[in-house]
Amino acid sequence: MDNNSNSKPDESTELEARSDSAERTNREDGTGNPFRASSEAGDSVLSRRNKRKKPKGNELVEWIKALAIAGVLVLVIRWFLVSPFIVDGPSMEPNFWDRERIIVNKIIYDIRAPKRGEVIVFHVPEEGRDFIKRVIALPGETVKVEGDQVYINGEPLDETYLRDAYDQAHAQGTLYNRYDGDRSNFPNTKFPEGVVPEGTVFVMGDNRPNSEDSRMIGYISTDRIVGRADLIFWPIKDFKFVNH
Repeated sequence: MDNNSNSKPDESTELEARSDSAERTNREDGTGNPFRASSEAGDSVLSRRNKRKKPKGNELVEWIKALAIAGVLVLVIRWFLVSPFIVDGPSMEPNFWDRERIIVNKIIYDIRAPKRGEVIVFHVPEEGRDFIKRVIALPGETVKVEGDQVYINGEPLDETYLRDAYDQAHAQGTLYNRYDGDRSNFPNTKFPEGVVPEGTVFVMGDNRPNSEDSRMIGYISTDRIVGRADLIFWPIKDFKFVNH
């Protein structure tokens, strides 16, 4: 009898063992599932990777948005801030040459008035085109031109931007602003003394003997001014900021 009773399994002991095993599992992952902890960790990594990976369609939309914004900025800059301009003719030599490309600052004169010595681009409706010249005299000033000397309010104007041209011509015994006799309607050598009216400026080309400017077409209304020439960008070898 004793032998038979000893051969039966101890159910109490077996249940306790199972309970201990389950408890250990719960201590490992808190759920009773021995694989859940590692599974959740893997799912978390995949979730982060999926978040980083955007659908290709979304990337295309982002590129389109970026290009659209860039296009708008270009239009704003082109029409309201700066504009390219091609120098047409020799009237601004030796500082600007025919067919050079320049950038015109279109906003500066919305902030302040033009200053003497600045190179400006302005409309000439009578000829249906734009001119590029240098501001010589300002509103209310008295201006007079005699040969190579410009007078502002009776005082000689020091034109440093033409000093080399003047020196070269004078070394050869001639005037830089000379009359060659082949254009009787081009009285550039002289401009009688006059007062610049309000709202206008007096302009001249740097190539004094060959420039259609205020000596011929009169004072330039400031509302015709497009802007100030700030940069020569072509030909690339002549790339530079304009020194006013």
